[in-house]
Amino acid sequence: MSISTPAEGRPATGMAEAVVDLDAIAGNTRLLAATAGPAGMMAVVKADGFGHGAERVAHTALRHGATWLGVASVAEALALRARGLTAPMLLWLYSPAETFEEVLAAGIDVSVGAVEALEALAGAAERTGRVANVHLKLDTGMSRGGAPVEEWAQLFAWARKFSHAGLLHVRGLWSHLANAEDADAPGLRAQLREFELGRETAAAAGLAPPIVHLANSAAALQLPQARYDLLRAGIALYGIEPVPGRNFGLRPAMTVRAPILLTKRVAPGTGVSYGPDFVTERETTLALVPLGFADGVPRQAAGRASLSVRGVRCPIAGRVSMDQIVLDVGDLPVNAGEYAVMFGTGEHGEPTVAEWAGWAGTNPHEILTGIGARVTRRYEH
Repeated sequence: MSISTPAEGRPATGMAEAVVDLDAIAGNTRLLAATAGPAGMMAVVKADGFGHGAERVAHTALRHGATWLGVASVAEALALRARGLTAPMLLWLYSPAETFEEVLAAGIDVSVGAVEALEALAGAAERTGRVANVHLKLDTGMSRGGAPVEEWAQLFAWARKFSHAGLLHVRGLWSHLANAEDADAPGLRAQLREFELGRETAAAAGLAPPIVHLANSAAALQLPQARYDLLRAGIALYGIEPVPGRNFGLRPAMTVRAPILLTKRVAPGTGVSYGPDFVTERETTLALVPLGFADGVPRQAAGRASLSVRGVRCPIAGRVSMDQIVLDVGDLPVNAGEYAVMFGTGEHGEPTVAEWAGWAGTNPHEILTGIGARVTRRYEH
């Protein structure tokens, strides 16, 4: 059943739309939550729910097995709280100038990988009278966020000090894996060992966080030893298989499509779009589609990418423009107003997000989060 009601056969705006299948989000959540530890599953809804709409995804995931929400920024966290989402929530990126008063007032947990952040949170706790819930983050080999091993002792000591003062509650201990897709990777095994060392070091410092978490989507599905108390589901929540060559039964949740605005029959030798980089080799039909790089169609995919029209793959002819692309539909009897599908589940012959990632030389995450704001989101279940 569709939640919005566009005119039959056309997007709500008459232009491009991203149709989000909330039933797919629900099913993916249930599948992932079935593997979760005692603290459950965190639905990672950063970057506006990987482009799907953070609020709608969060509500759906929480109704179907998620117990936590994960976001990148303070702004993302506060926006979800303002929309009535009260579930436990963790954020992990913030400015050194962040004062945390609003964060603590909203009951949001904070990832901490440096003593300076612990001090800032303790200060906010003193000013507001609210205990700060923190998840200590360890750098176990990504060299990104988190405390490196040389700083663990100091981080743990200060965390224990502020905890004893009643300013902080160390609720979690966590890290992030660089390559959970390859279960046999030496780097993965090294990270798992390093994280275990971090747990032992925290315990020796007198810290016993009730929630230990390490597993991302790939680890949640294929590495039981990485699941601990809580798993963090990102790309898998949206139906993208996280382990190359393996199918766990996830269902892609987003379909991007747009109506054909114009068709024209052209002769051999006709140049198409800028350059022109593309010249027709035969008599053919061209179809104009209102999707461009401002909408998330990667320019670098031109020459390789195609969209589906009437279930037939039709290549992009020429360069991707800001607002539009041209398809070579050959002799298909295509009319203006029919849909061209950029990507979907693949069940009807249309390209998938994974294929677009391959054409663009990137990952599915970038394709999904790149779908622009002027592409109308429409929700179905």
